[in-house]
Amino acid sequence: MMSSIQFQNDLERLLAIMPQKVVDNLSCERLDDVIEIVLDIGRVPEVRHAGGKIEKLNCEVVNDEDINFITSHLQEFTHDNRSGIPGTLHRISAIRNRQGKVVGLTCRIGRVVTGTIACIKDFCTQGKSILFLGPPGVGKTTKLREISRLVADELGKRVVIVDTSNEIAGDGDVPHPAVGSARRMQVAQPELQKDIMIEAVENHTPEVIVVDEIGTEPEAQAARTIAERGVMLIATAHGNCLESLIKNPTLSDLVGGIQSVTLGDDEAKRRASQKTVLEREKQPTFDIVIEILDRNTLAVYKNTSEAVDYILRGWPIRPEIRKVEQKVEEYKPVVEVKPEPKAPEDNKMNFSFSRQKYVEEVKPLKKLYLYAVSRTIVEKLIERLNLNVEIIRNVEDADICIAHKNFAKGGAKILNTAKDYRVQIFYVKTNSMAQIQKVLKDALDIQPGDVEALTGYTDEAEQALDEARDAIKKVQDGAGMMELEPRPTHIRKLQHELIEQYNLESSSIGEGDSRRIRIIKK
Repeated sequence: MMSSIQFQNDLERLLAIMPQKVVDNLSCERLDDVIEIVLDIGRVPEVRHAGGKIEKLNCEVVNDEDINFITSHLQEFTHDNRSGIPGTLHRISAIRNRQGKVVGLTCRIGRVVTGTIACIKDFCTQGKSILFLGPPGVGKTTKLREISRLVADELGKRVVIVDTSNEIAGDGDVPHPAVGSARRMQVAQPELQKDIMIEAVENHTPEVIVVDEIGTEPEAQAARTIAERGVMLIATAHGNCLESLIKNPTLSDLVGGIQSVTLGDDEAKRRASQKTVLEREKQPTFDIVIEILDRNTLAVYKNTSEAVDYILRGWPIRPEIRKVEQKVEEYKPVVEVKPEPKAPEDNKMNFSFSRQKYVEEVKPLKKLYLYAVSRTIVEKLIERLNLNVEIIRNVEDADICIAHKNFAKGGAKILNTAKDYRVQIFYVKTNSMAQIQKVLKDALDIQPGDVEALTGYTDEAEQALDEARDAIKKVQDGAGMMELEPRPTHIRKLQHELIEQYNLESSSIGEGDSRRIRIIKK
């Protein structure tokens, strides 16, 4: 973990309520990366580290006296079997037997970690509602805590935290200093969270509401009510990724909900899809969705509406990957370096083009991973098109991945890893230069005009595909039949593949140098 991140753990207060045999095996230094201390009757105590490692302590098994010693130092457990140490962020959860007796304890260590939102600070200051997704233990609550302090203290907004299990602002009547000047409303029972959310809006005039773990349909409806009243909402929800949230019937309303729509014949052909499709039902509750891939890596969907629409239609969507860098104070959000618009009198037509400026500023360096695709051909294309692309060996660090379709069948392990890290994958059907160039341009979102400006050269295959697209549109608009210009065999093959995607019929006619493609409706 980076040296600039500060930890305020109050570990001494947690160790003070532990049995002596546990304390003898632990120290504050040893607990630096520990997430939980687990004690179950009849078993040896164990500590669970952030990396997933589980370590059993070298002491006797836990007995009734050990459990009673800890619970005697705690406030009474709430309905969700949770308690805490006043003034700290530590949480103690109980496991009971059928008679209600406590037979196990999970002591979760609460930490104040500063610097974890440095890479998304620009989003947090835009006034838009943000939803965090991710598996347990990746720091969702930690980020809510720091955002609460940022918005309340640095932006001076009225912030109310709806703290269901006192995880965000700690146990006790006084909120933990980690949330700054944000106010906190405690929730007596988890099922009352939705009511407290609405009460916060009606009674305390907040500009921002922070909620941890929206997990039920009534809570999702309460979140929509808050957003529709113009209040900024910062929350987490059950779900590892945006796609899983869309498929969750209970919580899909957070991102607009989904509905089944029957398309007409013409529209289905235009989309090249089935007649019955899924579409977004309404405007999402949250403007921005952030997936927490790990403690230092975030995938940001800056436009929730667009992201949901793309996922439902099966189109490729590229979240913006942001990482907590080693020197967080040096992070500069894009919004801070956006150039000021020129005054109208200075806005004259200028046809000069700076290749170096285009490469360095307009097209930042992209990291590319290849799977069963010719590296030699890709390197030639990068050089010929003067692309600012680096081919790398580790898929985890890649921005995009290009894979051979024939080798991707059966769920290749490396491609599953790419999906886990939200690396956008593009497929080629053959290892030909024309096919790889086409996919490479799609992956990098390069328009024909961009390549002309860079190289002064328009590829024949690109011209042929553009010609085919124009002809396809005319056939769809009722032209009946269109013939393309004569092309070499390998380029006609690309045109056939493109035409097939639009559910049109194509055939090659003519001989020799006059061989060309004819397009008709099926």
